[in-house]
Order: sequence, then structure tokens, then C-alpha cells
Amino acid sequence: MPEGEIVFLMYHELELPDRAVCQSELGYVRYVLPASDFRAQMQSLKRLGMHGLSVSDALASTDEYAVAITFDDGCETDLLVAAPILQELGLGATFYATAGFLGRPGYMSPPQLRELCDLGFEIGCHSLTHPYLTDLDDSGLRREIVEGKRHLEEIAGKPIKHFSCPGGRCDRRVVEIARAAEYASVATSRPHTNSKSTDPFALGRVAVMRGTSLRTFDGLCRGRGLWKLNARDTVQAAAHRLVGNSLYDRVRSVLLGDG
Repeated sequence: MPEGEIVFLMYHELELPDRAVCQSELGYVRYVLPASDFRAQMQSLKRLGMHGLSVSDALASTDEYAVAITFDDGCETDLLVAAPILQELGLGATFYATAGFLGRPGYMSPPQLRELCDLGFEIGCHSLTHPYLTDLDDSGLRREIVEGKRHLEEIAGKPIKHFSCPGGRCDRRVVEIARAAEYASVATSRPHTNSKSTDPFALGRVAVMRGTSLRTFDGLCRGRGLWKLNARDTVQAAAHRLVGNSLYDRVRSVLLGDG
């Protein structure tokens, strides 16, 4: 990986034995890691001599032996599972919460989000209600991006500086509204590394999928094989634009066996 570049890892819910996950669809579950796998991955980071950073720290860092660790959605396992493991190993992270999900079964409550923040972890915004932002008009975008931020700031008692796009869907309007709302960055799910020259309103992240081996994980942290993921992402993005998000999701659901 070229000097000065850093991988931003993207996680979602963590799975505990005998605890139902927030959604049962295969399209969702493929992003859910067993808690034991997450622990093994974080321990691997330490063995590799790598540091885990929040988004703010990663954007300010020149540490070539680091990754940014991010979580989307605001699942309760962020606090119950991820936070204790990260604290134990001395790793930082940013947790992007969907403001409107707080208090739902399987997701953090507002007090739990505040607790996560008080532990020293960075809180970001993952929208108000988790729609595909590119499907919305400007009024809907402002509601998701601006009101989501305001709601989380009231709970956390701190400024919310970073935004991640649901489903990675992002366009010029999203960026413009995020800038106006005084975010410092916007993260997508495009699998590329970030550096000082990367536009902070077009940050790439690498999804850590269910079943990812430690060998593959170690390679991802070093930026290996991202060109393959990028090629696949380019094809998928073209499909989104061609058929629309709704039809694309229906087709994917059938192919995965959900429909």
C-alpha cells in the first residue's frame, strides 16, 4: 500500500449466540459478523502492530500502521460487544448511528448511545431513517442529513462531525447538504484507501463481510486486493443507476434466496 494511505474498515452488527440479529434477510446477514470473529480480527490488528483509529484521528494521522474502524447503523452490540473489545485492546473507532433507529429492538437506546460516547468513542451520523439518499428530493435529504445530526448531538452532547451514507449511495447533492450542515466528512462504501489527498467528502470504506478469513482480513488492512472490490463496486454502481435502487434490491434479494 502506498505510503500515507489508510484503510477505513466498515462493520455492522455483531452476532452473539442465542441473540437474534436486527434483520434476518440474507442481504443484511452477510454483513453481520460473529462476535468471536470480530475479536479475532482486532487481536490480529494488534499482532500486526497496527493501530485502530476513529475517523477524526485517521483524517489527521500520518500513521502508516493504522486503520480506521467504523460501524454503521447503531446496533446495541456496538456498546455490548464492540466497545469492550476495542477498549481492552486500546483501539479507537467511530460509530455511525441511524438516529431514528435508536430505541428499537436490537438497536441502542439514547442513553446507551450517550454511554458509548462517554466511553470516549466517536459518534457519527448514518442518517435519520436509513433511506437511499440518492432517491430523495432536496427536502428529504436535508431531513435525513441535518435532522439526523441535530438529534444525535442532543443525545451525545457533542458535535457530530462525520456522516456515512446508507447503502453507500451518495451524489453531489448529498455532499453539498452535508457541507452546509457543517460535517467534516462523508463516507461511502466504495472500497478504496484514503490519504491526505482524498476528498474528505468522498471517503472510501472496505466492508468486512461475514466469513472473512483472518488471512483475507490482514490483506484488506494492508490494502491488498482492493482493485478487485473496486471493479465489482463499479459494476454494481452502474446497475444501481441503470435499474434504480428499488429494482436492484428486489433482484438481489431473489438471487440471495430471500424472495
